[in-house]
Amino acid sequence: MLNRRKFLQTASLATGALLTQGVLGQEREEDTPVNQLTILHTNDVHSRIDPFPMDGGRNQGLGGVAARAEVIRNIRASTEQVLLVDAGDIFQGTPYFNFYKGEPEIKAMAAMGYEAVTMGNHDFDAGLENFATQLQHANFPVVIANYDFTNTPMEGKSRPYHIIRKGRLKIGLTGVGIELKGLVPDNLAGNTIYSDPILAANRWAAHLKQKEDCDLVVCLSHLGYRYKEANKVSDEILARESAHIDVIIGGHTHTFLDAPVVYKNKFGSDVIVNQVGWAGILLGRMDFGFQRNKKKNLEASHRVIIGKKTSE
Repeated sequence: MLNRRKFLQTASLATGALLTQGVLGQEREEDTPVNQLTILHTNDVHSRIDPFPMDGGRNQGLGGVAARAEVIRNIRASTEQVLLVDAGDIFQGTPYFNFYKGEPEIKAMAAMGYEAVTMGNHDFDAGLENFATQLQHANFPVVIANYDFTNTPMEGKSRPYHIIRKGRLKIGLTGVGIELKGLVPDNLAGNTIYSDPILAANRWAAHLKQKEDCDLVVCLSHLGYRYKEANKVSDEILARESAHIDVIIGGHTHTFLDAPVVYKNKFGSDVIVNQVGWAGILLGRMDFGFQRNKKKNLEASHRVIIGKKTSE
């Protein structure tokens, strides 16, 4: 039989063990994802409606909206919360654009269920009036925070941010575009006013996170992934200079990233950057888990090959 001292020691240890198990159990519960989100994304598709021709080239048989649509349908059928977005340069690159000025591209994206896009420099290639006209076929918003379209045909046809609900999740999107000078002729850019993309992205990301209480803030960027020139703004620089952006989905440089790259923002928090090449050869996929304490984790990422292969 235990004496009184031994009994108290044993009881104390048992109580401590129970408390420890309770705390650990609580931590495990908090770390268990209660919400999931899959982000699918493209960039720089450049009017690639059909797959590349079977001509012996490196990309033969790859791409094409029919194959992409099928992949997207299959993912949506097996995944509850899916967000589909594009980071610009929808237009230019095949005869489809030369003849139809972007109508098939926008109609195809609407049919696939894109939920937001930003603008690339080649989306100006037939002029702002044409881009505005083609948006009549869209059922998704154009999100761009650092282009002011006042007194242009695009006035009132874009927005600096957009909020999408996926189940219990509130996803905030903003977008930024590259400096137009030197890339887009003045007669095509018209009266578009370009402003600092970092200031614009940070302004609206702060609004989305602090005022709108979004669970995830995504920036659709057509700045380009990385440059040798120190003064050229890129996704890498934006990530490091940001404060409230969680994910940057990029375009412009046609960069085939093997996997998303994680940077630290100016407060030391993670910013995930991804880009999937060009021509619709790949569909980017990122799967996020959200915990009860509002922490979020990138649980998996894939580069889905569109065409003769299914995934990588």
